Amino acid sequence: MSRFRPYFKHYKPLMVLGIPIMVGQLGMIVLGFADTIMIGRYSTEALGASGFVNNLFNLVIIGSTGFAYGLTPLVSSNHGQGRHQAIGRLLKNALWVNFSVAVVFTVIMGGVYRNIGRFGQPEELMPLIKPYYLVLLASLVPVLLFNAFRQFADGITDTKTSMWILAFGNALNIFCNWLLIYGEWGFPEMGLLGAGVATLFSRIAMLVVFIAVFLMRTRYRVYLRGFFRSPVNGRDFLMLNRLGWPLALQMTMETSAFCLSAVMVGWLGTEALAAHQVMLTISTVFFMLYYGMGAATSVRVSYFLGRLDITEARRTASSGFHLTLVMALILNAAFWQVRFLIGGLFTDNAAVLWMISGLFLPMVVYQFGDCLQITFANALRGIMDVKFLMFSSFIAYFVISLPLSYLFGFTFGFGLVGIWMAFPFGLTSAGLMFLFRFLSRTRMMESRLSAQGCRADIL
Repeated sequence: MSRFRPYFKHYKPLMVLGIPIMVGQLGMIVLGFADTIMIGRYSTEALGASGFVNNLFNLVIIGSTGFAYGLTPLVSSNHGQGRHQAIGRLLKNALWVNFSVAVVFTVIMGGVYRNIGRFGQPEELMPLIKPYYLVLLASLVPVLLFNAFRQFADGITDTKTSMWILAFGNALNIFCNWLLIYGEWGFPEMGLLGAGVATLFSRIAMLVVFIAVFLMRTRYRVYLRGFFRSPVNGRDFLMLNRLGWPLALQMTMETSAFCLSAVMVGWLGTEALAAHQVMLTISTVFFMLYYGMGAATSVRVSYFLGRLDITEARRTASSGFHLTLVMALILNAAFWQVRFLIGGLFTDNAAVLWMISGLFLPMVVYQFGDCLQITFANALRGIMDVKFLMFSSFIAYFVISLPLSYLFGFTFGFGLVGIWMAFPFGLTSAGLMFLFRFLSRTRMMESRLSAQGCRADIL
């Protein structure tokens, strides 16, 4: 236990920051479960179509979340110095930058829509896929603007506000799902399209609520002067883009190991696609909770970086990994016990249930790598070393994971299980690269601080 004593003092602050983020993430997970259950109960075809479309949009949603993460260490650093006006200015610029990025993503995904028939998906799903896709496309702008407000709040250590707004939005989404999918209370029965409309409405509502909270809440008044009086400027624009795009690309490439694999799964048929969607929903439970602790790790690492205390920054990252690994052990032990039963929550199709049970082992195997890469990706974000994340993620997910998915799934003939067998290789290789980079960068920082008399500008 003496080896862990230096880390004890970091566990509580990480949990205080991380638990509200994880609760907010848990709300998104509940929404994912509810969406999948309600759509799956409506029809297997709707479940398969939603799986394909959601996997494509997950790339954009997670990529845009990664882009917004570039704001957090900047806000956190200024918060530690009491520079409230600068934080308001950063938020204003972040909103404009995120809006610009939303327009870019909307144009790109519009181009994907024009070629949606070339992805080799079952022809009977296309009448469901196309309208659902267009409604989700319309929701990208409110998603990115909400992300800017959320990262601002997290950066000033107010993680509870985002938690409550997410809880409200998710409850609203589930209620609207019930009304529009099945046609309750006199609403039209819209099936999968109704789920898309519910998602769009709830995302707009969450943005409106966060804007109202920002303008009216007493705690946020110190940031309003900087927000309204500071101009949109090129320096902040460039800084946010310099930090945001590598993070967006890193998270997009990470997610692509799962989401782009849905295209390959579609070649196996509608039932395989439905099973893949169910397991992605389950695995998202782990990913989103881990990322809550990862976000807290990033804020704390950035805090110690601002104080030029590199030793404690490194201990914070290790402490975050310890907590995430414990969380992984508990979650996997619980889900393993119900691996033959949990699929019944989503569908009663016997073939889909059989496929779901076979995917639990590869999912459990990749958890160590997932914990490792999430923790140290966020640690690197905390020290603003983001370009390495982009290049190493390309190697891990595009050079290693996706080719192995095709090799195991089709060349070796393991099918759906083979596609999932590739994920541990990609996630673990990414985690190891991030770990070694973080250790080498922090040791270099310590050496420079020692050699140059702790000058702040060397970082």
